[in-house]
Amino acid sequence: MSFADIRARRQAKEARSYVESSPEPSTAGPPPVEAPPILPERGRSIYAKERLKRGGTIFSTKPHVYVLSTKNLEHLCSSCISPAPAAGLKRCTQCKSIWYCNATCQSNDWAFHKKECVAMQRWAAGAPSPDVAVPAEPIRCLGRVLWGRQKRKLGSNWTLEIDAMQSHRTSLPPEAVESHTHLAHAVIRYLGLTAPEELVPFGINSAAGIVDLISRFATNSITLTTPSLTPLGVCVSPSVALINHSCEPNAVVVFPRSTKDPTTQEPEGQVIAIRDISPGEEIFTSYIDTTLPRAQRQTVLSATYNFACQCTLCSRSPEPDPREALACPKDCGGARPFPSEEDPVTRCVKCKSAVASTDVVLDALRIGQDALQKATSLQFSDISKALQLTTNTIPILTSAKALPSSHPLLALTRLHQSLLLAAFPPDLTQDALDQVIRASSASVTGLRAVLPQGHPARALALAELGKLLAVDEPAPRPANTGGTSIFPPSGAARLRLACETLIRAREELMISFGERNGGGEVGCEVREMVVRLERELAVWGEGIRNVISTHIT
Repeated sequence: MSFADIRARRQAKEARSYVESSPEPSTAGPPPVEAPPILPERGRSIYAKERLKRGGTIFSTKPHVYVLSTKNLEHLCSSCISPAPAAGLKRCTQCKSIWYCNATCQSNDWAFHKKECVAMQRWAAGAPSPDVAVPAEPIRCLGRVLWGRQKRKLGSNWTLEIDAMQSHRTSLPPEAVESHTHLAHAVIRYLGLTAPEELVPFGINSAAGIVDLISRFATNSITLTTPSLTPLGVCVSPSVALINHSCEPNAVVVFPRSTKDPTTQEPEGQVIAIRDISPGEEIFTSYIDTTLPRAQRQTVLSATYNFACQCTLCSRSPEPDPREALACPKDCGGARPFPSEEDPVTRCVKCKSAVASTDVVLDALRIGQDALQKATSLQFSDISKALQLTTNTIPILTSAKALPSSHPLLALTRLHQSLLLAAFPPDLTQDALDQVIRASSASVTGLRAVLPQGHPARALALAELGKLLAVDEPAPRPANTGGTSIFPPSGAARLRLACETLIRAREELMISFGERNGGGEVGCEVREMVVRLERELAVWGEGIRNVISTHIT
């Protein structure tokens, strides 16, 4: 359920590269490249040639290949990734699986889809059930990579850029080798081939060659998202793949879909600086969710990208790390690290008070992690069960004094918020609205402790909170005269808080989705909401003045 729906109810990385900023973001492909000696310990990397301001677009590029996830195929155009226009999407009459806005979008995608269409029909004919009649997105994406290689020939820049992406084939763990092998067989079948030897026309001369390609795809592919970071599919962009990982990134990869430049060919990925970057400084993005504790980040990076992170955050984790910390048992305002079986006694860094109930905390953390895994697996199949898990578990962690930013409490809170939105009652109630606002506020509090200003997840969380506060109240409370603070507030105070929150959100969106883009699609939407709220507040104030004036006279 969208915020608009809620309101409507109420109203009715082997060479380094150097990049420099330019007056206009480049859409021609990768940034300018020089090739100094390779640094084995760093691999691929990009460095700033000039000073880059936060909120600035470092470079823009349309991915070499991209595909929608299966569940999104009938809802979005497979060429420009736009939602259905007023006239609806047009389905390919042959494969009946791919949809387009119009004939122009179909024509733009035809170079890939003319091969893909035949492959999808062949796959569907051999599928054992309708559930697997459409191949998974890695298979479809790799198919497009191989058809691109075949069309553009082996010496083309397009193919050389794909081949230059880093592969970990020679150091893959056994489980990864097995999964890559299964994927290789699926891709070969999808292309209508019978053996790896038949891949020679695609520039693949051995079984090792196809595993190499799959390893490059697994290591370098990125998630194709909406302007609000909702996953849509997968894409391959060699220029973005040049950028190394840090758990404290100075840049982000987003798809802002700005309305300011109608000539932009979507989907356009942009690398945006989220803090000022000095000349000669390396540009980093994060490959993973950096709200996770260090050990979990290292596990994910090792399993997926085959390296141990040595970034500044992993090398000098704060003490205590807000991702793994409890509030002081004496409420002095300090915090203490999570206890562990090996180190059961931890002390507040401010007043040195020790935790008195280590077993209670450890049990709460185990329960929280288990509930998070179960609720995540149920969030689409059984919303009510998932919501029950988050509702029951969050108080256990808060009673153990887990900080709002700690894991798994922050992850549970964010999931709880999305489940509350998905489970909104047909007739919006004040209690349901206030519940999701409180969950949204808790998410913002946690994210602000672990993510820097301008991080997209933090900026979007602020925008969500502001939008929820702006929803018309079903049953506004009377003004509070008891002297105690009630959250969320009601009436004019609520509108003022909504306006202030959205203003802060837009400031951060202008960083995370680019100042030149106006904060992207979400930033433009928030700006319009701020203008409307300011008008409502002005009308509200004028009404109060009129009442006072009438009463006095």
